[in-house]
Amino acid sequence: MASIRSIGARKILNSRGEWTVEANLICEDFSVTASVPEGKSKGKFEAVSVDAEAAVKIINEKISPALKGFNPEDQNKIDNLLIELDGTPNKSVFGANSTLAVSIAAARAAAKIKNVPLWRYIEGISKRTSKAPDLYMNVINGGLHAGNSLDFQEYIIIPKAGTITKNIELGVRVYSELAKELLNNFGKGATLVGDEGGYASNFENNSQPFEIISALLNRLGISDKFSFGLDAAASNIKKTADDLRQEYESLLAKYNLEYLEDPFDENDFDSFARFLADHDSKCLIAGDDLTVTNAQKISDAYGKKAVNAVIIKPNQIGTITEALYAVAKAQEFDWKVVVSHRSGETNDDFIADFAYGVGADGFKLGAPARGERVAKYNRLIAIEKETD
Repeated sequence: MASIRSIGARKILNSRGEWTVEANLICEDFSVTASVPEGKSKGKFEAVSVDAEAAVKIINEKISPALKGFNPEDQNKIDNLLIELDGTPNKSVFGANSTLAVSIAAARAAAKIKNVPLWRYIEGISKRTSKAPDLYMNVINGGLHAGNSLDFQEYIIIPKAGTITKNIELGVRVYSELAKELLNNFGKGATLVGDEGGYASNFENNSQPFEIISALLNRLGISDKFSFGLDAAASNIKKTADDLRQEYESLLAKYNLEYLEDPFDENDFDSFARFLADHDSKCLIAGDDLTVTNAQKISDAYGKKAVNAVIIKPNQIGTITEALYAVAKAQEFDWKVVVSHRSGETNDDFIADFAYGVGADGFKLGAPARGERVAKYNRLIAIEKETD
């Protein structure tokens, strides 16, 4: 039986030039690494991340000795010990960044021991059926992810070409053509990018990005191969719920908008519920800041009939086991599950295996640009080959 000999940690930089933590888990004859992302637009009820230097110290001095001799295949046992050692509901002692780095490293080691791809291991421990998710490609950035005039954070295209590779090819084509379109409309500087690789041009209003993308798709003759999504991240917007609702109603009337995330403040369950009641059959209304990958928060949202889809971000909760519990709870309610990266990413591609392994309906992975985003796209292409 393989066992953990030690776990070491070090500081590395994420895609925003901020420090995060990487864990190196060593077994008898191999080692694996895992690093964790960090969000900028965070829900108030997310698990806490600690300073990167503190995370390194916690992993080296507290977690490593506690897990020495454990079998990496005991994911539940490892994660439950991490939860127990931290001892708080929001990981405020160890930090979700410390616990998740170790949790992912253990999963990666277990997959290696079993000689299976990581997505297959995730499929097994989740007791879900793996599948290729729809790709939610964030091609225009706004809000906290960009220094432009847009209130809304992510303007998303969702290609419908059939396979992962064909969807990526189609999305890449649009991303490339969109750059030319923005340069024609706004001139130099129009193709500067935000945190997630989407263009961060200064637009006249919040609907203009969809107007430009729609016109581009029509000109290319591929409008029937795409739908749209929007992450409003409304907790960061200083507008009334009524004003926001009017904007969404207008967008829904004009564009093929199938996905709307965090349309209202994370505490405004009533506005979520009223909007869902009117649009349940037309659009996915997803909770992120509202639900923060927390099974109890997901249950609360279900009880208030607030959403019909949920975002899953493992670093919002701190262990793979808890993230899988959140997925199971959402699927128990027959909600759609959308797995997501974070704005401050690393080159670790775990989240692609996780999305595929749990059978996510959608996967948010940013634009097909910047190395930390491209790593996830390339991993999906590799996974598709592994399933051929």
